[in-house]
Amino acid sequence: MTNIQLWLAIASPCLAALVPTLGVLVVWLQNKSAFAAIDQRFESINQRFDDMRDLWRAELHRVEEVLDARLKHIEER
Repeated sequence: MTNIQLWLAIASPCLAALVPTLGVLVVWLQNKSAFAAIDQRFESINQRFDDMRDLWRAELHRVEEVLDARLKHIEER
């Protein structure tokens, strides 16, 4: 057996195991960018919900203050 045959006997199984691994890696990298775009869209939706929640809290706080003032006025009568 020559050195070249020995190297081919060793390298062939390694390459056979490496090729599917590289294929999986390429598919994962492609999907990673697609998932990143989806994550970005969800992040913007989450931000909109957070903004609306903050707005509602501010409005409800204002309503609470008005109701407290009216109740205090009624109690003073």
